[in-house]
Amino acid sequence: MSMQSTMNNPQGAYAIFPTIPSVKDLTEVLYGGKRFGNHVDEVWPNLFIGDMQTAKDKYNLKRLGITHILNAAEGTWNNVDTGAGYYGDMDVVYYGVEAEDVATFDLSQHFSSAARFIEETLSNPQNKLLVHCVMGRSRSATLFLAYLMICESMTVVDAIEHVKRRRRIIPNWGFLKQLRELDMQLLQQRDSTEPR
Repeated sequence: MSMQSTMNNPQGAYAIFPTIPSVKDLTEVLYGGKRFGNHVDEVWPNLFIGDMQTAKDKYNLKRLGITHILNAAEGTWNNVDTGAGYYGDMDVVYYGVEAEDVATFDLSQHFSSAARFIEETLSNPQNKLLVHCVMGRSRSATLFLAYLMICESMTVVDAIEHVKRRRRIIPNWGFLKQLRELDMQLLQQRDSTEPR
């Protein structure tokens, strides 16, 4: 079965990969994690997930040694309106993703490009990356979870388990559904490339 056919018929993909958890199961996995919240947490070596307050605090960004910023809530309406110009007096590389934190928004269209940015940033051990959105819980967490799945070969459950031990995250159910679909795609790709 091709990847395209599973995307058009997701039920077919579920039959192929019955071990992939439902969105409800993923929600239950999420709520077993860290109960309190910080403005910023290091969730991977040299990678921090944070909120709008962290993103706008240039002093703290310098103190943390942040060299790269991925804003998962770029834009002016109900987002973090910083942009590359906001950091003009700092030596940082900025990457912005215009995304709404609503279940109907297709954040998966940014999974590959965000994962590439994260991977390129972390390829230099001197770099430190802040991935943020308004609260640092949904959009930013979802993009980092996708990175772990795409670049670190984690399953969606493994990725969530890893991050939730370090930061309280709450991707909306639409983003969880998109991560679940990514998990199916990646499992299918790995299955098709393994020797039989």
